[in-house]
Amino acid sequence: MRKGPLVLLSFLSLLVFWGSGFLAVRIGLEGFPPLFFMAARFLIAGILLFVFLAARGSPLPTTRQWTAVCLESLLLMVCGGGGVACAQLSVGSGLAAVGIATVPIWVSLFAGLFGQWPGRIEWSGIALGFSGVLLLGRQGSLKADPRGALLLLGSSLTWALGSVLSRRLPLPRGAMAAASEMTVGGLMLLGLGFLLGERLHGLPPLRPILALLYFSLAGSLVAFSAYIYLLQNVRPALATSYTYINPAIALGLGMLFAGERITKTEIGAVACILGGVAVIVLGNRGTDEAGTPRLGHNGKAA
Repeated sequence: MRKGPLVLLSFLSLLVFWGSGFLAVRIGLEGFPPLFFMAARFLIAGILLFVFLAARGSPLPTTRQWTAVCLESLLLMVCGGGGVACAQLSVGSGLAAVGIATVPIWVSLFAGLFGQWPGRIEWSGIALGFSGVLLLGRQGSLKADPRGALLLLGSSLTWALGSVLSRRLPLPRGAMAAASEMTVGGLMLLGLGFLLGERLHGLPPLRPILALLYFSLAGSLVAFSAYIYLLQNVRPALATSYTYINPAIALGLGMLFAGERITKTEIGAVACILGGVAVIVLGNRGTDEAGTPRLGHNGKAA
């Protein structure tokens, strides 16, 4: 299959599965502590994918690659995913999506520090999309308490940094990167949860268990693998632009399943968000086939 259709399918999977993931986390927290929920999510998906790839004869990570995997797992799974789950103890799924929508801003800044600043068209899309995020953030139902806001900010920063570093670290190539990162990240989250006193008191109810299975298979096994593919094949601003649409999806799910209403301001915000993503996509046309510097055999820019 050509790279273009794979990029499109990967991006769509992020919109569907990660857009609904905020609601899945909120449901999961009805029966699981936040770090345990995220640990189980990553371990289920990571182990399944790792075993599948190993059985097919995929090369296992080297010692040097495992070191890079540990750093990426700390930034993406523990600080990024774990931070979002902890934040959702005090903020709603819509607000969590709004907070994470700042990731492309930080990605662009971090990428610029490594010499890959966005072009003027991409900056326009980032500004337009972020203006929509700000409009959503003004709504009373989306106002965070200080702890939740700080957790979301920290999660966005670490997720962005991990996304940028993934192109420069000696990580395993292809799906093995996702499998190893999810497995290591799940183990880190499990250990951190124990250290912070998280415990399971009996079997959780069916609803949180179903949310865990959905997010493990769809949100991790499929979507995180797609995200790793995008990071390796398109520009960082495009790979993370899905975060602009997630707030709109979260609001839509809130209407369907929680009886929430969307105001005229929110409709305008959604229009800005979708327009920003469109501008970012158009800004990536005319670049090389990957949209980024050519990668060498070790995953670094050649």
